[in-house]
Amino acid sequence: MTPEEFRRRGKDVIDWIADYWERVEGLPVRAQVEPGWIRAHLPERAPESGEPFEAILRDLDEVILPGITHWQHPGFHAYFNSGGSAPSVLAELVTAGLGVQGMLWITSPAATELEMVVLDWLAHLLALPAHFRSDGSGGGVIQDSASSSTLVAIIAARERALGGDGNTRGLAHGPRLLAYSSTQAHSSIEKGLRAAGLGSEGLRSIPVDDAYALDPTALRAAIAADTARGDVPTIVVANVGTTSSTAIDPVGRIGEICAEFGVWLHVDAALAGTAAILPEMQWLHDGLEYADSYVMNPHKWMLTNMDCSALWVREKADMQRAFSITPEYLRTASSESGSVIDYRDWQLPLGRRFRALKLWFILRSFGAEGVRAIIREHLRLTGLFADLVEAHPEFDVVAPHPVNLVCFRHVGGDAVNRHIMETVNESGEAFFTHTVLEGKLTLRLAIGAERTEERHVRRVWDLIVAAADAR
Repeated sequence: MTPEEFRRRGKDVIDWIADYWERVEGLPVRAQVEPGWIRAHLPERAPESGEPFEAILRDLDEVILPGITHWQHPGFHAYFNSGGSAPSVLAELVTAGLGVQGMLWITSPAATELEMVVLDWLAHLLALPAHFRSDGSGGGVIQDSASSSTLVAIIAARERALGGDGNTRGLAHGPRLLAYSSTQAHSSIEKGLRAAGLGSEGLRSIPVDDAYALDPTALRAAIAADTARGDVPTIVVANVGTTSSTAIDPVGRIGEICAEFGVWLHVDAALAGTAAILPEMQWLHDGLEYADSYVMNPHKWMLTNMDCSALWVREKADMQRAFSITPEYLRTASSESGSVIDYRDWQLPLGRRFRALKLWFILRSFGAEGVRAIIREHLRLTGLFADLVEAHPEFDVVAPHPVNLVCFRHVGGDAVNRHIMETVNESGEAFFTHTVLEGKLTLRLAIGAERTEERHVRRVWDLIVAAADAR
């Protein structure tokens, strides 16, 4: 494309996106196609010659859009929402246009230094402990997902536990390294343990209390018993907002245990951490002063499109010890001087995208108060939905709802609840998912889309009640 054609086609694409946002509420939330439908409508081989751009946009409407589940729909209440605000999308366009590979400071100083700045801004807004800011011994880094952030924390904790310099001797002949999290913790922890060489058998699942939060007494007993056997407790993952129910683990009490036994504490606040931008919600971070690492995902509830996971660590040296390997072709004077950060030493891949632009665009476009206003409204709507559930004689709220997720059930049992969920989801007006709590199928409804208003929340409740009445 010539620059002039790029301008013209770029306007076409921006118009397409803007039109999509205007019409998304009228589309079925969940994709309506059967498996294989998209493949059947696409050729088996790539075209030999370039096609007109109009044909690409036409197929975007006719082939791709029918297979999209609309995460930006105001009736999307499944899983946890994915951000996609206009400033974030525009920043993504600039990121793609610049085509930066930010592995080293020298490969684009702005990519590294802007990342340091916006993560310091965000640490201040979230009232994170001072040791997570870049002007001290620690700092922040943007990963692609909380799963990657957890894996990075596990590997750094592994190296600290081994007292190693990159685990050059491997794990085969060393002590057994163990990790701990609640029975409600995310599956990414076990996956991270597999990837880091600790294996699934290295995970100790700790019981939870009536609010589905980790039991510190059981944690201390498990760590003490493992230590007595000669195993090495390596990392504890505490949850500030579990995926199933947004349960909040007692981070302070867990941190005291980690300090007693010298165990790395990683705090996973992937979804709920965003709420701490509100001063009245900063109790979520009580006890965070004990944490060695902390993660929250702006790409969930902070208006940022995928992918953008913010990870902070107490000691940047832990990251460098675990991940720094420097062949001659990556050596630079700035890196050797120690005066700069090379973020390739804070992650598994060498290459990295310029993700900080998205946060910079959002924080400058909305301002802190603009973000707070949206989060406060989502919390209000969550409380409204919980009140509607509790006021109905045949439905129960079955878990605390500290942030933007309500777990609820119809009293009729699993089959009735599944019928309700499937009926509402098939309507095309809303989409929510389920979990299992105490062995019972439990409906979970999340509120976090930028375009969700009170009328959408009341509508999904009407659909739920109608499905229950029609069973």
